[in-house]
Amino acid sequence: MTLSAKDRLIVALDVDNQEHALSLVDQLKPFVGLFKIGSQLFTSAGPGLVSEVIRRGAKVFLDLKYHDIPNTVASAVVAAMRLGVSICNVHALGGLEMMCQVREECERVAARENLTKPILLAVTVLTSHDQASINSLGFNEPLNELVVGLAKLTAKAGLDGVVASAHEIGLVRTAVNNSFIVLTPGLRPSWAANQDQKRVMTPEQALINGADYLVIGRPILADPSPANAAQKVLASLEKAVISSKD
Repeated sequence: MTLSAKDRLIVALDVDNQEHALSLVDQLKPFVGLFKIGSQLFTSAGPGLVSEVIRRGAKVFLDLKYHDIPNTVASAVVAAMRLGVSICNVHALGGLEMMCQVREECERVAARENLTKPILLAVTVLTSHDQASINSLGFNEPLNELVVGLAKLTAKAGLDGVVASAHEIGLVRTAVNNSFIVLTPGLRPSWAANQDQKRVMTPEQALINGADYLVIGRPILADPSPANAAQKVLASLEKAVISSKD
Protein backbone atom coordinates (compact mmCIF):
# COMPACT_ATOMS: atom_id res chain seq x y z
CA MET A 1 0.00 0.00 0.00
CA THR A 2 1.50 3.31 -1.12
CA LEU A 3 0.45 6.19 1.08
CA SER A 4 1.77 9.72 1.22
CA ALA A 5 2.56 11.36 4.55
CA LYS A 6 -0.70 13.31 4.28
CA ASP A 7 -2.69 10.14 3.54
CA ARG A 8 -1.36 8.62 6.75
CA LEU A 9 -2.20 11.51 9.06
CA ILE A 10 -5.51 11.28 10.91
CA VAL A 11 -6.65 14.09 13.19
CA ALA A 12 -8.98 13.13 16.03
CA LEU A 13 -11.93 15.51 16.19
CA ASP A 14 -12.26 15.13 19.93
CA VAL A 15 -14.56 18.13 20.36
CA ASP A 16 -18.12 18.35 21.61
CA ASN A 17 -20.06 20.11 18.87
CA GLN A 18 -20.55 20.21 15.12
CA GLU A 19 -19.62 23.86 14.61
CA HIS A 20 -16.20 23.40 16.20
CA ALA A 21 -15.62 20.15 14.32
CA LEU A 22 -16.45 21.61 10.91
CA SER A 23 -14.27 24.64 11.57
CA LEU A 24 -11.36 22.30 12.26
CA VAL A 25 -12.09 20.26 9.12
CA ASP A 26 -12.00 23.40 6.97
CA GLN A 27 -8.73 24.56 8.57
CA LEU A 28 -6.95 21.22 8.53
CA LYS A 29 -8.03 19.33 5.41
CA PRO A 30 -5.13 20.69 3.29
CA PHE A 31 -2.71 18.90 5.67
CA VAL A 32 -4.68 15.84 6.81
CA GLY A 33 -5.73 12.57 5.16
CA LEU A 34 -8.65 11.68 7.42
CA PHE A 35 -10.61 12.94 10.38
CA LYS A 36 -11.45 10.64 13.27
CA ILE A 37 -14.97 10.96 14.65
CA GLY A 38 -15.29 9.18 17.96
CA SER A 39 -17.90 8.58 20.62
CA GLN A 40 -18.06 12.10 22.05
CA LEU A 41 -18.61 13.92 18.77
CA PHE A 42 -20.81 11.26 17.21
CA THR A 43 -23.07 11.24 20.26
CA SER A 44 -23.28 15.02 20.16
CA ALA A 45 -23.70 15.60 16.42
CA GLY A 46 -24.77 12.26 14.97
CA PRO A 47 -24.44 10.75 11.49
CA GLY A 48 -25.35 14.06 9.85
CA LEU A 49 -21.94 15.39 10.83
CA VAL A 50 -20.22 12.41 9.18
CA SER A 51 -22.08 13.15 5.96
CA GLU A 52 -21.22 16.85 6.15
CA VAL A 53 -17.50 16.22 6.67
CA ILE A 54 -17.49 13.93 3.63
CA ARG A 55 -19.50 16.48 1.62
CA ARG A 56 -16.73 19.00 2.31
CA GLY A 57 -14.24 16.73 0.58
CA ALA A 58 -12.67 15.09 3.64
CA LYS A 59 -12.41 11.42 4.58
CA VAL A 60 -13.72 9.97 7.85
CA PHE A 61 -12.44 7.31 10.22
CA LEU A 62 -15.50 6.41 12.32
CA ASP A 63 -13.97 5.34 15.62
CA LEU A 64 -16.87 3.83 17.58
CA LYS A 65 -15.19 0.52 18.46
CA TYR A 66 -18.39 -1.50 18.01
CA HIS A 67 -18.62 -4.39 20.49
CA ASP A 68 -21.93 -6.23 20.69
CA ILE A 69 -23.60 -9.37 19.37
CA PRO A 70 -22.60 -10.19 15.77
CA ASN A 71 -25.81 -9.15 14.04
CA THR A 72 -25.97 -5.81 15.84
CA VAL A 73 -22.37 -4.93 15.04
CA ALA A 74 -22.65 -6.03 11.41
CA SER A 75 -25.75 -3.87 10.96
CA ALA A 76 -24.02 -0.88 12.56
CA VAL A 77 -20.96 -1.20 10.33
CA VAL A 78 -23.16 -1.48 7.23
CA ALA A 79 -24.91 1.74 8.32
CA ALA A 80 -21.49 3.40 8.62
CA MET A 81 -20.55 2.15 5.16
CA ARG A 82 -23.72 3.71 3.73
CA LEU A 83 -22.62 7.05 5.24
CA GLY A 84 -19.45 6.81 3.16
CA VAL A 85 -16.81 6.42 5.88
CA SER A 86 -13.35 5.39 4.73
CA ILE A 87 -12.30 3.51 7.88
CA CYS A 88 -14.48 1.88 10.53
CA ASN A 89 -13.57 -0.19 13.56
CA VAL A 90 -14.91 -2.86 15.87
CA HIS A 91 -13.42 -4.33 19.05
CA ALA A 92 -11.48 -7.56 18.55
CA LEU A 93 -12.73 -8.79 21.92
CA GLY A 94 -16.12 -9.12 20.25
CA GLY A 95 -14.74 -12.35 18.87
CA LEU A 96 -14.22 -14.24 15.65
CA GLU A 97 -17.89 -14.77 14.82
CA MET A 98 -18.66 -11.08 15.22
CA MET A 99 -15.76 -9.96 13.04
CA CYS A 100 -16.53 -12.54 10.35
CA GLN A 101 -20.15 -11.43 10.18
CA VAL A 102 -19.09 -7.79 9.88
CA ARG A 103 -16.85 -8.55 6.93
CA GLU A 104 -19.34 -10.83 5.20
CA GLU A 105 -22.26 -8.44 5.56
CA CYS A 106 -20.21 -5.46 4.39
CA GLU A 107 -19.05 -7.37 1.32
CA ARG A 108 -22.58 -8.54 0.54
CA VAL A 109 -24.20 -5.11 0.89
CA ALA A 110 -21.36 -3.31 -0.92
CA ALA A 111 -21.74 -5.62 -3.92
CA ARG A 112 -25.55 -5.34 -3.94
CA GLU A 113 -25.68 -1.55 -3.51
CA ASN A 114 -22.50 -0.67 -5.43
CA LEU A 115 -20.86 0.85 -2.37
CA THR A 116 -17.19 1.17 -1.47
CA LYS A 117 -16.38 -1.08 1.48
CA PRO A 118 -14.49 0.84 4.17
CA ILE A 119 -11.22 -0.36 5.61
CA LEU A 120 -12.34 -2.59 8.49
CA LEU A 121 -10.12 -2.58 11.56
CA ALA A 122 -10.32 -4.19 14.99
CA VAL A 123 -9.11 -2.57 18.20
CA THR A 124 -6.67 -4.78 20.10
CA VAL A 125 -5.81 -3.14 23.44
CA LEU A 126 -6.53 0.52 24.18
CA THR A 127 -3.45 2.72 24.57
CA SER A 128 -4.76 3.85 27.97
CA HIS A 129 -4.04 0.34 29.28
CA ASP A 130 -0.78 -0.94 30.70
CA GLN A 131 0.11 -4.36 32.09
CA ALA A 132 -1.35 -3.63 35.53
CA SER A 133 -4.73 -2.51 34.19
CA ILE A 134 -4.91 -5.50 31.83
CA ASN A 135 -4.20 -7.84 34.75
CA SER A 136 -6.95 -6.16 36.76
CA LEU A 137 -9.41 -7.13 34.01
CA GLY A 138 -8.51 -10.79 34.39
CA PHE A 139 -6.00 -11.14 31.54
CA ASN A 140 -2.94 -12.90 32.93
CA GLU A 141 -0.86 -13.04 29.76
CA PRO A 142 1.67 -10.32 28.91
CA LEU A 143 0.07 -7.33 27.20
CA ASN A 144 2.17 -7.85 24.06
CA GLU A 145 0.95 -11.43 23.73
CA LEU A 146 -2.66 -10.34 24.13
CA VAL A 147 -2.25 -7.80 21.32
CA VAL A 148 -0.65 -10.38 19.02
CA GLY A 149 -3.36 -12.93 19.76
CA LEU A 150 -6.11 -10.42 18.95
CA ALA A 151 -4.30 -9.36 15.77
CA LYS A 152 -4.14 -12.97 14.61
CA LEU A 153 -7.84 -13.40 15.37
CA THR A 154 -8.60 -10.27 13.35
CA ALA A 155 -6.61 -11.58 10.40
CA LYS A 156 -8.38 -14.93 10.62
CA ALA A 157 -11.71 -13.11 10.39
CA GLY A 158 -10.56 -11.43 7.18
CA LEU A 159 -10.59 -7.86 8.43
CA ASP A 160 -8.09 -5.42 6.95
CA GLY A 161 -6.04 -4.69 10.03
CA VAL A 162 -5.91 -3.52 13.62
CA VAL A 163 -5.73 -0.50 15.84
CA ALA A 164 -2.69 -1.06 18.05
CA SER A 165 -0.15 0.89 20.05
CA ALA A 166 2.96 1.94 18.17
CA HIS A 167 4.95 -0.22 20.56
CA GLU A 168 3.28 -3.35 19.16
CA ILE A 169 3.70 -2.58 15.44
CA GLY A 170 6.70 -4.86 15.01
CA LEU A 171 5.05 -7.71 16.89
CA VAL A 172 1.92 -7.45 14.73
CA ARG A 173 3.99 -7.30 11.54
CA THR A 174 5.86 -10.45 12.58
CA ALA A 175 2.66 -12.31 13.49
CA VAL A 176 0.56 -11.29 10.47
CA ASN A 177 1.35 -10.66 6.79
CA ASN A 178 2.74 -7.30 5.67
CA SER A 179 -0.44 -6.25 3.84
CA PHE A 180 -2.20 -6.14 7.22
CA ILE A 181 -2.96 -2.53 8.14
CA VAL A 182 -1.80 -1.08 11.46
CA LEU A 183 -3.38 2.16 12.65
CA THR A 184 -1.72 3.67 15.69
CA PRO A 185 -3.33 6.04 18.20
CA GLY A 186 -1.66 7.45 21.28
CA LEU A 187 0.91 9.41 19.28
CA ARG A 188 2.48 12.54 20.66
CA PRO A 189 4.91 14.85 18.86
CA SER A 190 8.09 15.45 20.82
CA TRP A 191 6.78 18.87 21.83
CA ALA A 192 3.52 17.54 23.35
CA ALA A 193 2.63 16.02 26.74
CA ASN A 194 1.51 12.39 27.09
CA GLN A 195 -1.64 13.25 29.09
CA ASP A 196 -3.72 10.07 29.78
CA GLN A 197 -2.01 7.81 27.25
CA LYS A 198 0.43 5.30 28.74
CA ARG A 199 1.96 3.60 25.66
CA VAL A 200 2.99 6.51 23.47
CA MET A 201 5.46 7.29 20.68
CA THR A 202 6.18 10.17 18.32
CA PRO A 203 4.48 10.06 14.91
CA GLU A 204 7.83 9.88 13.15
CA GLN A 205 8.95 6.89 15.20
CA ALA A 206 5.65 5.09 14.58
CA LEU A 207 5.87 5.66 10.84
CA ILE A 208 9.45 4.38 10.70
CA ASN A 209 8.39 1.35 12.77
CA GLY A 210 5.82 0.48 10.11
CA ALA A 211 2.52 2.15 11.01
CA ASP A 212 0.17 2.75 8.08
CA TYR A 213 -2.05 5.38 9.71
CA LEU A 214 -1.23 7.77 12.56
CA VAL A 215 -3.81 9.39 14.85
CA ILE A 216 -3.06 12.70 16.56
CA GLY A 217 -5.60 14.71 18.50
CA ARG A 218 -4.95 17.06 21.36
CA PRO A 219 -1.45 18.25 20.32
CA ILE A 220 -3.03 19.69 17.17
CA LEU A 221 -6.43 20.71 18.52
CA ALA A 222 -5.03 22.43 21.61
CA ASP A 223 -2.49 24.46 19.67
CA PRO A 224 -3.26 28.20 19.29
CA SER A 225 -3.09 27.52 15.55
CA PRO A 226 -4.26 23.97 14.76
CA ALA A 227 -3.38 24.46 11.09
CA ASN A 228 0.21 25.38 11.93
CA ALA A 229 0.50 22.41 14.29
CA ALA A 230 -0.87 20.02 11.63
CA GLN A 231 1.50 21.47 9.04
CA LYS A 232 4.41 20.98 11.44
CA VAL A 233 3.45 17.33 12.04
CA LEU A 234 3.02 16.74 8.31
CA ALA A 235 6.44 18.20 7.53
CA SER A 236 8.07 15.91 10.10
CA LEU A 237 6.24 12.90 8.63
CA GLU A 238 7.36 13.79 5.12
CA LYS A 239 10.97 13.79 6.35
CA ALA A 240 10.40 10.45 8.07
CA VAL A 241 8.98 8.96 4.85
CA ILE A 242 12.11 10.02 2.99
CA SER A 243 14.36 8.65 5.76
CA SER A 244 12.56 5.31 5.78
CA LYS A 245 13.27 4.90 2.05
CA ASP A 246 17.01 5.60 2.39
